[in-house]
This record gives sequence, C-alpha cells and structure tokens, in this order.
Amino acid sequence: MPELPEVETVRRGLAPALEGRRFEHVEITDPRLTRPHDPLEVALELEGERVTKVDRRGKYLIVRFESGRALLIHLRMTGSLRHAKAEDHGLEQLPADPHRHAVVTLDDGSDVAYRDVRRFGTWLLLEPSDVDTYIDTRVGKEPLEAAYKAKHLAEKLATRRAPIKAAILDQRTVAGVGNIYADEALWRAQVHPLTPANELTADEVKAVHKGIRASLQAGVRRQGSTLRDYQLPDGSSGSAQDRFKVYGRGGLPCERCGTPIDKIRVAGRGTWYCPNCQAYRDAGAGSTKRGQRRYAASNSSKRPSRSRRQSSV
Repeated sequence: MPELPEVETVRRGLAPALEGRRFEHVEITDPRLTRPHDPLEVALELEGERVTKVDRRGKYLIVRFESGRALLIHLRMTGSLRHAKAEDHGLEQLPADPHRHAVVTLDDGSDVAYRDVRRFGTWLLLEPSDVDTYIDTRVGKEPLEAAYKAKHLAEKLATRRAPIKAAILDQRTVAGVGNIYADEALWRAQVHPLTPANELTADEVKAVHKGIRASLQAGVRRQGSTLRDYQLPDGSSGSAQDRFKVYGRGGLPCERCGTPIDKIRVAGRGTWYCPNCQAYRDAGAGSTKRGQRRYAASNSSKRPSRSRRQSSV
C-alpha cells in the first residue's frame, strides 16, 4: 500500500499539472471507485470544478476546488495516477490498460488517468462543510510537520497496550505510516516491534518519534518505494526500496551490527527487525517468541469477527 512518502511524491508530481486547471471531462468506469455513490453522478459533479490546491493528509491525496469542495483519493493497495501531457497527445501516449478505471481531461488538453489492479482505491467528493471533519476523525497528526513533537506521540501511546508496531500503524495515532516505514522507523529507534506501546520509556518514545520522521523523510527524498505497482505521475519509479534498513531483508546482515535480520508477524503483518539491535525487553533466549505468545493470547479474546473488522484508512 502506498504510504506517506509515495502519496507525497504523487502530490508533488500532480500539483503543477492540476493547480489552476479545470476538470473539463471526467469518466469513471468502475463503480467500486465511488461506491456507494453512482460513478456517473460523481463524474458529472466533478466536471467544471477548478483546482486550487493539491494537498495531502496521511495517505489521502486531497484535490481542493475553488468551490470549497474536495476530492479525496485513497490509492489503497495498487492505485496510481498518471499525467499525460497535451503536447504528447494526452491519453493516446499511454498503452491500452484494462486496469484504468478513471480519466480526467483538463482544460489544457492533458489527461490524468487512474489505474488500480486490485480495485481497492476510492474517490470521495466532499462538500465544503464535510472536508475537515471527515479527515480529522480518521487521520492523526502529520508526522513531518515541524509542530509534530514526541509529546504528541506519547499522548497517543500512553493508553495503548498493543505492540508499538500495531499502534503506529493505526492512522489515528500518526498519519501516513504503513508496514514498510513502521519497520524502518522501529529499526532506527532500536525498539522491538512487539514492545507494548504503553511500556515505552520517555527516551524510547522520543527515539520512535525521531525514527518515524527519519524513515518517512528518507522515503520522500527517494520518491517512495516501487516494489510492484507504485509509479510516479510521469511513469517513473521510486528508489527507496534500494536503501531499506530492514523491510524485506530477512536473513541479510543488519548494517548496524551484522546480525541477520529476522521476520515475525505483528498485527497480521510481516515484520522485519534486528534481534540484536531491537532486543525484546524480556531478555533471554526465546524472548521474542514469548512476546508473540503473550500478544496472541491477549488479542484473541477481543478480536472482532471478520464482518466487524475495518480496513486501514
């Protein structure tokens, strides 16, 4: 799933193309993209809207309009946006694609095409009075803003008994962190991913805060990570995957201490960490497995049924 660095890279790529431009024509061919709203009705509502700003909160791309409305785009697992310039014959320059589910033609003749293989992405058009409320109830503070301090993270973690990795994957705790950058952040902080969030010391919270910011900043500098589907609006790839510290590096040596990187599961996600640099608090052989058993036991009694589970925002 595209995380903050990927969505921020898309925002930076689309902003010059969209800001100041009017949506001349909109075609949405996948009803899943706008459900429960009719895609034809959403397309008609979007036509004529003029973009004032391309913004972002967490993993949400926000296209703000002159009218005060906003289009919230969530790329989910495999969504991507491609800009085709008018001088390059717009959409004609792109190959035919069965996974293209929406096209916006701008008033300069260029096109923005939305592609999504797994079709989990969403487009939601919000009225002016609903924009901030909708986002604020689903997404926490922006971790890369200068005003975001360790104390804000500490406040969110103080009552969380879940493992620290599960806690920072919750978008209401901190916006934009997903599986990749959670592992990268905890490696930087030298904190075991199974450590209960409310048991972190003040210094550990500061280290996690610093690790989150550092890992996200590294991802943004390298224009996100292209592992499979993610692409920039110009069709190029990110390079953050070439510099991962732990994610996907099982069995390879930790660059800090040389210990082979290990893989476990936390909150249902594959999780990579260094057993030496990120030693579990319960010292001794088998401590990580004991931590996993404790987490599984405490979680099993309160796990909701499948029908009640909510997907990550």
